[in-house]
Amino acid sequence: MKKHILFSLLLISVSVAKSQDLHFAQSSQTPLFINPGAAGVYDGWERVIINHRNQWIGANTQFSTTAIGADINLWKPQFNDKAHVGLGLLFFNDIGGDSKFGNQAGSLTLSGILPMGRSGHTLSAGIQGGFGKRKATLTNVSFLSQWDGSKFDPLIAGETNPLVSFTYMDASAGIYYVYDGGKNSFQRDSDFKLKIGVAGFHLNQPELKYTGGSAERLDRKYVGHVSFLKEFSASKYAIEANGVQFFQGGHSETILGFMLRYRFVNGTKITGMSQEAFFGLGTYYRHNDAIIPSIMIHWMGFELGISYDVTISELRKAYGGGSLEFSLSYINLNHSIFKTRKRKY
Repeated sequence: MKKHILFSLLLISVSVAKSQDLHFAQSSQTPLFINPGAAGVYDGWERVIINHRNQWIGANTQFSTTAIGADINLWKPQFNDKAHVGLGLLFFNDIGGDSKFGNQAGSLTLSGILPMGRSGHTLSAGIQGGFGKRKATLTNVSFLSQWDGSKFDPLIAGETNPLVSFTYMDASAGIYYVYDGGKNSFQRDSDFKLKIGVAGFHLNQPELKYTGGSAERLDRKYVGHVSFLKEFSASKYAIEANGVQFFQGGHSETILGFMLRYRFVNGTKITGMSQEAFFGLGTYYRHNDAIIPSIMIHWMGFELGISYDVTISELRKAYGGGSLEFSLSYINLNHSIFKTRKRKY
């Protein structure tokens, strides 16, 4: 019976798939998912991020998403005061349910980054292009036609697989603005960072062909986001907050996050030779759906995030658990392959 219910949910999810994309709760750890303009916009020269999410742990079937993203800076000067280029790659695999409904995609992102001198202001614009593939199999799914009046009989023939595998091309773009107040001060505990961006995904509205005789368009998705980081003067504490708003078709989603950070190792402010370490504790909130306690550990350029969705909506009645999510990122701040160095004559 559970498999039949899950298949019904799958069909419903397929019917609205053109209206909602997958995304992670830890929105601060998914820059290329949020905005193509974010490629290459960070302190450092190379960045790699791995995200993994187990959805609906108590549903007695697997719903999981894994993403790997990497972006680099090309021709970025030592003090980040001249125009340069960001280049990013993103791959993800999303699979779930007894039907093994899968969504795989890969994309290439190119951004133009324009620092406004050494004032701390940076503006960038990015484009993203890639491909996607969707597939499913109904081998392990039960149907109403297999109900013999008292129980499900697997020997009774079920329905033929109405879901077909297909690929599609995708195109997205975004604009990203960053203000880093710490660039204007040598004081260690005075950093203030503000990030604002808007982006549009699936701008070409790719065609989706879930069954042999029908097709529909993937709705464009629009994203607005803002975040800030503020260190307290003469203190090892800082606060970080962010918000992301998604609009796609007739659906919308709001994710808000807040984290208190404690720095237990100081890093050098200018050279990057010594990197700071901190511990963060906070929560995300998905409007009308979940409260998401989170922890973050940053050490030697690595950053580990762990969060757990505690469902507060009516969905909590359908399964016994929440969703567990991990993120791991690394940013190369100093010894970089693509770092621009002064020529020696």
